[in-house]
Amino acid sequence: MARIEVDGLQLNVEQHGSGPAVVLLHGFTGSATTWNSLTDLLSPEFEVIAIDIVGHGESDAPVEVDRYRMDRCTEDLVTLLAKLGHEHATWLGYSMGARTALQLAVLHPDAVDALVLEGVTAGLPDAGERATRIEGDEALADRIRDEGLGAFVDFWQSIGLWDTQMGMPAVRLAALREQRMRSDPVGLANSLRGMGAGAQEPVIDRLGEVRAPVLLIAGSLDQKFTDIAQELLDVLPRGKFAAIEGVGHAAHFEDAAAFNDSVLEYLRRIHSGEISDG
Repeated sequence: MARIEVDGLQLNVEQHGSGPAVVLLHGFTGSATTWNSLTDLLSPEFEVIAIDIVGHGESDAPVEVDRYRMDRCTEDLVTLLAKLGHEHATWLGYSMGARTALQLAVLHPDAVDALVLEGVTAGLPDAGERATRIEGDEALADRIRDEGLGAFVDFWQSIGLWDTQMGMPAVRLAALREQRMRSDPVGLANSLRGMGAGAQEPVIDRLGEVRAPVLLIAGSLDQKFTDIAQELLDVLPRGKFAAIEGVGHAAHFEDAAAFNDSVLEYLRRIHSGEISDG
């Protein structure tokens, strides 16, 4: 574990292994520890760089919402990558982390060898939808402030997005709650305000510019994000889709083995030249 300064912000980084660089970006309420099992699998062949996104994990959680804006966040991540000795990498992200990686590919294409995006959207192109989502995220941020982190985490784990996790072992769900309880409430609230799907600039009209190969992943039971992935395939020049059968939005958590194997196979194909980067 190392905390590295980027433009006055300390970002926590977990580095393992050697080889081509693969950056891992977690989802909302997550941290670099989200990827422990994937890191174990990848690190014999790749340099795995798992980052706590601003406001999460052991990274700083500044009070200024502007520090969480997508353009600022992606710039910080590219700067951080350079400080670690890499000009470009494969970027893997889940949900919020996937949206961040996709934004980064549009804004900083030279820093991207390939993308692996789980449960991703390209933002909300409709202004009315964005306004509604911003209003909802502001209400969630206020809930964290008014009710406290514990009550918010209990609420967050009860929403319908996670219904497919109801049959999972209680010990795993308890461990997930414990991870979320290590979050900084200011960081979570400001993340919603600065990096939410409504707050981010939609990039659907720019995805034709993404020349890197892209693997889109969704759980087969996550119909919303499976449909979104199919829509993105229509505009991504080099997109591919993989479904993880029998799971929902958090495929990496609900069936880590299947998710991890799918990622490793794709990365091997990328770096063997079977899938070229041109």
